[in-house]
Amino acid sequence: MHSITMKKLKIYYTSDVHGAFSPTDYATGSRIAAGLSNCIAGFKKDGDTLIIDGGDILQGSPFTYYLYSQTEHGGKTIASLMNIGGYDFVTLGNHDFNYGKAAIEEYLAALNAKCLCANAHGIRGVEGTAVITTQSGLRVGLAGVTTHYVNIFEKRENMRGITVTDAFTAAKEALSELKARHTDINICIYHGGYERDLASGALLSSTDENQGYRICAELDYDILLAGHQHMAAENKRVCGTFTCQPADKAKEYIKLDISVENGVSAVSRICPAGNNESAAAHELLAPYEEQAAVWFDKPVGHLDAELLPDEHIKMAANGSLIANFFNQVQLEATGADISATSLGNTVKGLNRDVTIRDIVSTYIYPNTLKTLCITRAQLKCALERSAEYFAIDADGKLKVSESFLVPIEQHFNYDYFSGIEAAFDIRRSVGDRVISIKYKGEELSEDKRLTLCMNNYRASGAGGYDVYRQCETVRELPTEIAELIIAYVDKHRNITVDKHKWLKLIY
Repeated sequence: MHSITMKKLKIYYTSDVHGAFSPTDYATGSRIAAGLSNCIAGFKKDGDTLIIDGGDILQGSPFTYYLYSQTEHGGKTIASLMNIGGYDFVTLGNHDFNYGKAAIEEYLAALNAKCLCANAHGIRGVEGTAVITTQSGLRVGLAGVTTHYVNIFEKRENMRGITVTDAFTAAKEALSELKARHTDINICIYHGGYERDLASGALLSSTDENQGYRICAELDYDILLAGHQHMAAENKRVCGTFTCQPADKAKEYIKLDISVENGVSAVSRICPAGNNESAAAHELLAPYEEQAAVWFDKPVGHLDAELLPDEHIKMAANGSLIANFFNQVQLEATGADISATSLGNTVKGLNRDVTIRDIVSTYIYPNTLKTLCITRAQLKCALERSAEYFAIDADGKLKVSESFLVPIEQHFNYDYFSGIEAAFDIRRSVGDRVISIKYKGEELSEDKRLTLCMNNYRASGAGGYDVYRQCETVRELPTEIAELIIAYVDKHRNITVDKHKWLKLIY
């Protein structure tokens, strides 16, 4: 870095918005103090300001499900909102690949911001780095990278024509390129989180899904804007790199004030989205919101029981009719012997007169179905991973294991099975808790092979279920599971929900 006089740079940063555009709780239709249209109302832009997004913008809410299933140009609408916000740079999150290459390119073609993603190749409109000069004369170098775990998470058809390489390697090469262009400050926009605790350096994860700490420790970017983990972090510094990360769903944004004078200093603050909505954003979104609300609230069938959520530990221990119903749909759609599903960190539930709002607010992921061929040994391995979810407190009561709560809550990595009756003894050590697996009333033999259907995310081995990568894929169903649920309810109309208790816990 060469000597310069004091210059200032201000950055507004969002990440992991996941389709939370309006100040609306889609499960209830009520207004809330969140949403990108509220965040952008707080942006104050001048010639020394950059507005940046860290990815996962296109997917994740009932509204984005509506945009992509019921309108022709969901990506253009989202880009129009980003343009109202004055975004300068974005990167791609792993969920931005959920609708495939063409959808990404449509979004980027309508976007005024430049997309930087140095490890994503084959997508029109994506560049690796950029250098800009602010009004005050500061030369700012920017690079973007995304977690290469998108290769594991994403369906193969959505990755056709796209190559995503290692994030750290791409970030390193991008930094060398920026330095060669004589920048005053270098910023990495990373759709990935931290694999180590930012204060202590203690290892949180041994995978390379998140490499944020390593980027700070081994590369000398001045600023690392992180994402993906949905874990709020403000005003952190790791090995000389200033870093921050906002929470998800546009509950907040980050304002970063940077000073450059023979060195870089920075202060980042989390700013709540607030209650004031951008008038231009409201004008853009309101017609779509009104149309979506009518669509969401259309009843499509009747269930013989309300499927209501409970505390996560109680649902996991006692079974969930919501999970049973999802498995019921998956089994009919695939013809598999057994099924596995999971529930989100927040679960709405389904009314007896079930609406599309109920369904898309309860099954929130754009997953599709895969059916694998699995042995007893492999199935036991997967069940042992779910059995890790449970722990026993000092009073002998069940609780959720810390490993599913830190560094982020991941109730979605506990799986509910239907079609097999399993028994877990939680008094035993992790990895040795599954004491019985019965299929059709008989203990499953070692030589018996079953077909198991689950979402494509889990089938990739994500969430600690590496064993599924060993299993042969029998078939894939490209329709999104939420659509399969809607179609199932529409077909059967009056539905008796499976109420069998598939899991027995001993503790």
